[in-house]
Amino acid sequence: MAIKNDATVLAFEKKLVPSDGYLYGTTWKTDKEWPKSSPLKLIEKSVRGTISNRLKSAVQNDPLKLNAEVEKPNLQKVDACALGENQDTLHLSFTLKVLAGVEKPSASNGAAFNQSYPKVAQAYIEQTGFTELAKRYAINIANGRYLWRNRVGAEKIEVIVNTGDNQPLTFNAKEFSLRDFNTSSPELQTLANKIADALSGKLPYLLITVDAYALVGKAQEVYPSEELVLDKGKGDKSKILYQVNEVAAMHSQKIGNALRTIDTWYPDFDQAQIGPIAIEPYGAVTNLGKAFRTPKDKVDFYTLFDRFALGEPLTNKEQEHYVMAVLVRGGVFGQSGKD
Repeated sequence: MAIKNDATVLAFEKKLVPSDGYLYGTTWKTDKEWPKSSPLKLIEKSVRGTISNRLKSAVQNDPLKLNAEVEKPNLQKVDACALGENQDTLHLSFTLKVLAGVEKPSASNGAAFNQSYPKVAQAYIEQTGFTELAKRYAINIANGRYLWRNRVGAEKIEVIVNTGDNQPLTFNAKEFSLRDFNTSSPELQTLANKIADALSGKLPYLLITVDAYALVGKAQEVYPSEELVLDKGKGDKSKILYQVNEVAAMHSQKIGNALRTIDTWYPDFDQAQIGPIAIEPYGAVTNLGKAFRTPKDKVDFYTLFDRFALGEPLTNKEQEHYVMAVLVRGGVFGQSGKD
């Protein structure tokens, strides 16, 4: 009879810890040095929009009712953010801390689990050195995925990474695909090696500073994170953007999601044609309303982890990479005593 995962209380601290991203405006460099950036502030706009939602059939088929409906003013107050009139480049800056210790849960009450899991995790570290995951994280730093909508339509994107040794690494983000992880370069390998050393415990920790510059055009609108406000009252702003000390900013969670968008191992990767998805226990992609890793197909995190943590071999190395990537992401993975 196979041993079951007996840990009902189980948690792992995240090992990739991004800060919030701060948005600045500047001009594209004309020499080797970047000109000074200035913080971007949010702007409040009041606009008179039009009714554009899908209408009921009774209204659609009655010209008088339709005219009456579209004549109603759609008054909105929204936050916006844009570069200054003499600025053409968005500068996004954040830091990323990489930690070791994935072989040690922050909380676990399973006796069998506590005996088997550290050995299995240590074996994975010794066999792989986290090189595959580290390369994928490094590519997502180099390709500027964390710029999200700000990346679309940017003429040029340069990413400067400082790992603390006073030798900044410079990447042309356009040279790195968002859809695969087949790229390689000496600078990328240097960054990946440092991330791998930190994850595997050869370094106590690694603090990376990332500065991404995107040439988007003079006075163009840029896109900080949008706040989720559940209790909007009538007349309140319909869109509230994120800011920290009056500087437009990107949520650390959004940056973290971009960095861990490395899962090309899910079953429908070739058919889905959407590229890598973020590392999640059920492969959830919320904007598509779909889970790509289901318990029914036995490819979700919990199914694989319960086998992996107790020393059972998984089908291939890719499944091990996925399980360890979820643990690097961190979270609470215990189980209820009730079914």
